[in-house]
Amino acid sequence: MNEPAPLRLRPATEGDVPLILSFIRELAEYEKLRHEAVATEAQLRETLFGARPYAEVVLAELDAEPVGFALFFHNYSTFLGKPGLYLEDLYVRPEMRDQGIGRRLLVHLAGIARERGCGRMEWAVLDWNEPAIGFYRSLGAVPMDELSVFRVTGEALAALAEERSEASSASPPPSGAFLRGGSGSTAGT
Repeated sequence: MNEPAPLRLRPATEGDVPLILSFIRELAEYEKLRHEAVATEAQLRETLFGARPYAEVVLAELDAEPVGFALFFHNYSTFLGKPGLYLEDLYVRPEMRDQGIGRRLLVHLAGIARERGCGRMEWAVLDWNEPAIGFYRSLGAVPMDELSVFRVTGEALAALAEERSEASSASPPPSGAFLRGGSGSTAGT
């Protein structure tokens, strides 16, 4: 009897950028958000492998065939005084689901989080994605129902940033008037 091929998890390299972009587009298609997936290979190359990488990627391979990925980065909890690990994307190709690949990716990330002294792992899930919600609950993850995610993007982000330019051209604020953090709350960061 043949044993199933072992699953291999490995950090992505710059040469994997086309594959990463393919996974991102497949995930966007699944989430009915393909129109929002506008990333390019050049952008991923710069932001994942450039002078200042903003995120990391772990690839899952079965029989040397790519079957899934996880893209993550660090955030920070002021309440815990520790870094956290934020999972931006977790994706396993549909024909490869229900084989424990997603769980293995999450177990791997949990290990990274512990090795790096993180106080928690977090991610978002679309409310209609019941299979994913059930899967996450089975791992012991709990929804943060008391929190809402806010996003500023596109023209709203540009307009908000423009206020910074306008403010810096006005008279300087009194000494010590810059934001120091901790004066506001994001409900349990």
